[in-house]
Amino acid sequence: MSKQCHEVDYEIIGESMQLVEVELDPGETVIAEAGAMTYMESGIQFEARMGDGSAVESGFFGTLMGAGKRMLTGESLFMTHFSNHGHSKQRVSFAAPYPGTILAIDLDEVGGELILQKDSFLAAALGTRISMKFNKRLGAGFFGGEGFILQSLQGDGMAFIHAGGTLIRKELRGEKLRVDTGCLVGFTAGIDYDIQRAGSLKSMLFGGEGLFLATLEGHGTVWLQSLPFSRMADRIIAHAPSMGGSDRGEGSVLGGIGRMFDGR
Repeated sequence: MSKQCHEVDYEIIGESMQLVEVELDPGETVIAEAGAMTYMESGIQFEARMGDGSAVESGFFGTLMGAGKRMLTGESLFMTHFSNHGHSKQRVSFAAPYPGTILAIDLDEVGGELILQKDSFLAAALGTRISMKFNKRLGAGFFGGEGFILQSLQGDGMAFIHAGGTLIRKELRGEKLRVDTGCLVGFTAGIDYDIQRAGSLKSMLFGGEGLFLATLEGHGTVWLQSLPFSRMADRIIAHAPSMGGSDRGEGSVLGGIGRMFDGR
C-alpha cells in the first residue's frame, strides 16, 4: 500500500535552541507554519498556499473551509509549502520559536493521528492533513483556556512538533494523568481528554496552579512540556522594568539610572 505523505529525511540539530533540517528528494515537499523557516538550499522553492495541500480533490471551497477552520485556532489562513525543484537532494530547516525541544513523529507509527495543542505544530511532510479538533465536552470548552481548541494531524508521514523546555513522554495504560493545560503538547488518538476543577475552592484561588487542570485517561502516549511559552512570557513581563518589575540580574548598581541616559 503506497503512502499518502511524502517520505522525507531529517536531522534535528542543537540542544536547547533546536532546529530540524529536512532533506527533500526532487519533487518532495514539506509544509510548515509561516515564519518557521531558517534556511534553505538553492533548489528549494517556497509558496504560501491556502490549506495543507492534503486534499487536492476537495476543490476551492473545501480548501477554503479547511483553512478557515485553522483561523479559529489563531493560526494563519495560509501555510508555506517548500518544494525541491532541483535535480538532487536539497535541504530546508525550521527553527523552534522559543527554547525547547523538537520532536519528530512518524504518524504511521502512532496510529495515523496525533492531537496537539494549537501552538505545538512546526512542520510536516506534504500529504499530512492538519485540521481543527474541538473537544466535545462542554466543561473543556468553557474552562480549558489553551486546551479548548486542539489540532489534529492525520497521515502516514513525518511530523515535527515543538515543546517548550524539557519534553516529557508518558505512556498511559488505563491510568489517569492530570496536568497544567499549558504543559500539554499532544497525545495519541486513544487518549480521552477533559478539563476538571483543580481541587477545592481554596486550592483554586490560592494554590497558584490555575483554576482547572487537563485530565488525560486511556491507552496511548502523552507528550508534555516543562516550560509553556505563556509561563515564560508571564515571568519576563513580571520582571520587565517598563512593567514595574525589578532590575534583577542586570549586574549594575546603576540599574534604572543607566536606562535614563541610554533612552530605555
